Amino acid sequence: MARILITGGAGFIGANLTRRLLALGHAVTVLDNFYTGRRENLAGLHGVTLLEADARAPIEGAYDWVFSLACPASPPHYQRDPLFTLTTSLEGMRRVLELAHRCGARILHASTSEVYGDPLVHPQPESYWGHVNTLGIRSCYDEGKRAAETMALEYRQTFGIDVRLVRIFNTYGPHMDPKDGRVVSNFILQALRGEPITLYGDGGQTRSFQYVDDLVEGFMAYMTAAPETLDAFFTPRGCAIPVLNMGNPGEFTVRQLAEEVLGLLPESPSHIVFRPLPGDDPKRRKPDITWAKACLGWEPRVPLREGLARTIDYFRNHL
Repeated sequence: MARILITGGAGFIGANLTRRLLALGHAVTVLDNFYTGRRENLAGLHGVTLLEADARAPIEGAYDWVFSLACPASPPHYQRDPLFTLTTSLEGMRRVLELAHRCGARILHASTSEVYGDPLVHPQPESYWGHVNTLGIRSCYDEGKRAAETMALEYRQTFGIDVRLVRIFNTYGPHMDPKDGRVVSNFILQALRGEPITLYGDGGQTRSFQYVDDLVEGFMAYMTAAPETLDAFFTPRGCAIPVLNMGNPGEFTVRQLAEEVLGLLPESPSHIVFRPLPGDDPKRRKPDITWAKACLGWEPRVPLREGLARTIDYFRNHL
């Protein structure tokens, strides 16, 4: 049984990860200030220790593993208070690194595909440096996550901390916040309520949609990999820190996603409407997961239609 801390553990991904770790018999502590996390995501879970605190503050205690998930991750949330978002990325990273330096914990840090910005390389491999606007409406999140990766690298090189980076691509599933503005939850809720389904631009921008169970499986495979195994994989590739994309390489236009949702809800009277495209919205997004497959033997298993059906059932039961 491992002593595990999840910062941001009351959020969407954290709630699913917490359930998986509890099922495996681990001792789980969730740290969350509920800025975007939701108490109902932890309702009914037995054996969880809750620390209601800001991830930017010093963290007490000793742990074997730390999953660093704390940061607003959807545009409406991270644009609401850009300074909070930026400092949560940076200080939240620093605090878990300080904790690991003190107690020898292993860290898995949730970075993001947003580090690639509006990419000029497609699909995006881990070696791509990205195409990011440092002064745009998404910069507080994009640049905060990029700088957090740099901080993790420097602590690893200076203190030998075992820290692993995951660049997460679009993920969906149960326990998503219905108000977070993500495209999958938006479309499902609009269709369930009979409201117009809102597409931005012409709906031709692409995304790759990963069901959350697949991501949690990737987390577990990555966190349990021996350090020497990762060193043997990444060092010949010129990586000073382990970093892996995790996402589903199936590529869909946003309009195709809307049509899939409507196809699964034939009783819905909703129809598609179009709105202007927001600033710095990526036109194409698709992960290259070659490294994750080669290093961990991991790849997503849940097809989009199946994952959407499960997510629709969740929202139908929780509206």
